Amino acid sequence: MNFSYRWTHLRDLPETYQDLADTELQTLRRVWLEQKDDLEAQGLVATFTERLIREYAIEGGIIERAYTLDRGITQLLIDRGIDASLIPHGATNKDPEQVARIIQAHQDVVEEVFDMVKGGRSLSIGLIKEMHAALLRYEDSTQAVDSLDRLVCVPLLKGKYKELPNNPQRSDKSIHEYCPPEHVAAEMDRMMELHTEHERKSVPTEIEAAWLHHVFTQIHPFQDGNGRIARLIASYVFIKASYFPLTLVDNQDREAYIEALELADGGDLGPLVTLFGGVQRRTFVKVLGIASAVQRQAGMEQIIAAAREAIVSRKQAHLHKLEQAKRTARTLHRRTVKRLESLAAKLQTDLGTLSPEFHFRVDSELNEGHRRHYFKGQIIEMAKALDYFANISVYHDWSRLIVRTDDQSEILVSFHGIGYEYRGVLAASVGFYKRVETDDGERETTKTTGASGTIFQINYLESPETIGTRFEHWLEESLTRALEMWRTGL
Repeated sequence: MNFSYRWTHLRDLPETYQDLADTELQTLRRVWLEQKDDLEAQGLVATFTERLIREYAIEGGIIERAYTLDRGITQLLIDRGIDASLIPHGATNKDPEQVARIIQAHQDVVEEVFDMVKGGRSLSIGLIKEMHAALLRYEDSTQAVDSLDRLVCVPLLKGKYKELPNNPQRSDKSIHEYCPPEHVAAEMDRMMELHTEHERKSVPTEIEAAWLHHVFTQIHPFQDGNGRIARLIASYVFIKASYFPLTLVDNQDREAYIEALELADGGDLGPLVTLFGGVQRRTFVKVLGIASAVQRQAGMEQIIAAAREAIVSRKQAHLHKLEQAKRTARTLHRRTVKRLESLAAKLQTDLGTLSPEFHFRVDSELNEGHRRHYFKGQIIEMAKALDYFANISVYHDWSRLIVRTDDQSEILVSFHGIGYEYRGVLAASVGFYKRVETDDGERETTKTTGASGTIFQINYLESPETIGTRFEHWLEESLTRALEMWRTGL
């Protein structure tokens, strides 16, 4: 039998695990706790949490391919609640009633996790089995491999460890081996022993969540539903530390997730920690949007109260925090201009001699203050593609690299606010577009494509010194992708 991976007894964290810590998450957590208190004072935390849990419940089933669901219907269910009548038959691959029941079960379990954290209940084997039984209460069968290595349909054991192997076969016919059924109980007990020890040592949240998640997936203790339970366990760790549930939302996430798990199988937990940290940062941006949406839906009294709070906060610490973030953003912007100028010089040296028509130059809002309103459409377009609201009224700086060869392409770096009001974080993004000449000689801008993949978050608690290296790495990767978009379009 050909194995792509052979199961081994679980491994503890490496001695150098502290090197994997994500320092940005700690400051983002502090910023979020301030915003959470803000919402709580306005009576909006319950509504906000409800929306967040719905999103997690819906997208958890999508990433596990328990069902498919159109993006527009997903957003409708997040906004209006889990209702089968909102799901057209063409928007999913299963009966809408069944999909709604699966989502509802997932939502119920996530709500229970929040309640358990609030009530101080510790993670345990019993709790994990309870979550499994509750999560799969509307699913009755699954596939397993019998003693003759045949794939068979078997009843789904809910809240009980597997009795048959559940090793998946890959497209190349190789087998990924999980823990054999006879070793599951001992491995799960060992996992919980080490988790308790890690809590005593105060292992950073993102590292413990990644380790626990990975070890659980290696054991694969249940016949089915292991991926969803693994993310619930990781979510428990994050929620307990005042972060967010772990949501993976699309095929790109799923591919990165599987790759990170495979690297962890080989002993490298770093990519999974990085992925989990990135999901938390992205969720923070979504949270700002959800918080704004919740406030827009509030009643008149809450709106007036929120307006009063906003006015007071802007006159006090609010402005101070904004100015701190702006100072950091402007420092990073100046570094961006220098990097773009060096890139323009390199392009001019290497390509400028090919034609007198070719030129490469940089302009920036730093040098053109009266043009602060420029590129509003492109920036908003990029933000929509990355699923957040770019608030250029709070703050807006930009720089662009103009690449003029046979046509004109531009790489735009923007610094701006996130959400409908400032909540402690600014953002940077990189986009690429062309200016195409029409038949009448006019130049039109093609659709702006996001080159950064993710936005770079700038919170007021971090100084340019502490985030400089991380920003330069993000900028270099983004500019590389933008130049590749330019090259492929020649």
